Amino acid sequence: MPDQHDHEHDHDHGPLAELVTLRDWLRYAVSRFNRAGLFFGHGCADAYDEAVWLLLHTLSLPLDRLEPFLDACITCEERESMLAVIERRVEERIPAAYITHEAWLGRFRFYVDERTIVPRSYFAELLGEGLSPWIEDEHAVACALDLCTGSGCLAIVMAHVFPNAHIVATDLSPDALAVARRNVSDYGLESQVELVQSDVFGGLAERRFDLIISNPPYVTAEAMDRLPPEYLHEPRMALASGDDGLDVVRQIIAHAGQHLNAGGVLAVEVGHNRNLVEQAFPELPLIWLSGNDGDDKIFLLQAEDLPHSHH
Repeated sequence: MPDQHDHEHDHDHGPLAELVTLRDWLRYAVSRFNRAGLFFGHGCADAYDEAVWLLLHTLSLPLDRLEPFLDACITCEERESMLAVIERRVEERIPAAYITHEAWLGRFRFYVDERTIVPRSYFAELLGEGLSPWIEDEHAVACALDLCTGSGCLAIVMAHVFPNAHIVATDLSPDALAVARRNVSDYGLESQVELVQSDVFGGLAERRFDLIISNPPYVTAEAMDRLPPEYLHEPRMALASGDDGLDVVRQIIAHAGQHLNAGGVLAVEVGHNRNLVEQAFPELPLIWLSGNDGDDKIFLLQAEDLPHSHH
């Protein structure tokens, strides 16, 4: 039966025939990822972490238990799906989160797809500490706002950290809000988290909050031109924000004062752009927050330090 022989010929050599255990496949994936020069900026530190995540996910194994399975044999059927995932990551340069449809912030898992940016934020850690000392009592926060919520991830973390707060989460993108709606529903938070389509503060009328946080688009035009291909799978509007990356940040600072209660706090994540922010707002008493993962990526302003004039 020559045609059957032709079909099986592929399996005589190559990964499908030669790689037997999870350990073999893990080694193969790490080598493939390193040789391809992949970029890991979406939740994993390096090729090894990404390979472990993708392979365990593909095999429906728990993500925190690699050891017991390293010497387990992979069935023929599973090998095909393992190879497909590895090849897709390499050939299409898709962030792993879009392949697995999940992303993690600390202990929180979120659904994600190409309609929204992959969750990654220095806020996750700071919120875990309740934004202390800037917020004295986590139970006293009555209403909080997550501007540019994307997948809804920070709003959901805030709902856990500030149990008595009504959380409003806004985004300009209806696509992103559809993903956020799914995540809010997965966590059963429909009554605590309200989703609003809004261009910065545009859709919020006169509403005021005790806390406003934002992880807005802040990539400079120059940096956009140099982005690794992985980022090109993300919605451009979630990254780019004008020439110096501060177009949205400028709007936030200009109008946040009108949306904060007395004693309220604004915190905004700006990545590596601290010097650009300080040049743009030399008169503001910016407080830069530091955490284990990164210093000076988030600035904080208190309500009384923000401009209050109506533009």
